[in-house]
Amino acid sequence: MKSLFLATAAVAALSAAPALAQTAPVGSIGATYSSSNIDFGGSDLDADSVAIDGVVAVSAFSGWTATFAGAVDHNNDSDDTLGSGTAHLTRMTGSDVRFGGFAGVADLGGDTAYSAGAEVQKYLANATLTGTVAYTTADKSDVDVWTVGGDAAFYVQPNLRLNAGVSYSSIDAGPSLDLWTYGVGAEYEISDTPFSVVAGYTRGDVEDVTVDTWNIGLRYSFGGGLQARDRAGAALPGTAINGLLGTL
Repeated sequence: MKSLFLATAAVAALSAAPALAQTAPVGSIGATYSSSNIDFGGSDLDADSVAIDGVVAVSAFSGWTATFAGAVDHNNDSDDTLGSGTAHLTRMTGSDVRFGGFAGVADLGGDTAYSAGAEVQKYLANATLTGTVAYTTADKSDVDVWTVGGDAAFYVQPNLRLNAGVSYSSIDAGPSLDLWTYGVGAEYEISDTPFSVVAGYTRGDVEDVTVDTWNIGLRYSFGGGLQARDRAGAALPGTAINGLLGTL
């Protein structure tokens, strides 16, 4: 019941935002199942979770675009329900480059993480290149993280998107830790429908801990298809929080 309430609230907030805009919103809502294996130097731990997320991009002012994203994740093993949200403010320079910044917050279960950063996207005929830098701090744990990352998305067909990304995080948690996160993904839009199937794999390496995560899900798009979401600012990357949680 708690998970359903939080998911409903997140989707309602995302749906209400476009009412302030002058043009039609572009975005998507999705449901995802994830299965993770955590290797602690030879000892394994398995976990799985389900998530509901949404993102919408709307016109803001003087050529700027506001993008709002939110997610609710329920861990089936610990029975924890966690939420996160990000707000982006970006604008186009020329016809093929988007730049701007973002701020985000995430519930880590007994702690809260806050992030802020800068981002840029370059749009090519059949590809989107993304770069981001972010700073994250945890409210109670006294953990500070700097993250830099990049992603390349390719449109094999208008309704088939493949992407690969990598990020590096420098974590100050008393000792200094280095986290590398690698990931690949795919999204296939079902012909003549607003629905698409998504799948992905992510690996996170920090010290002697490795997290491998597989996910699969279903997404509903509004305001345009896969590449239209990119160009409208509705496919901007998440914050450094995502790297900490082992997601792309």
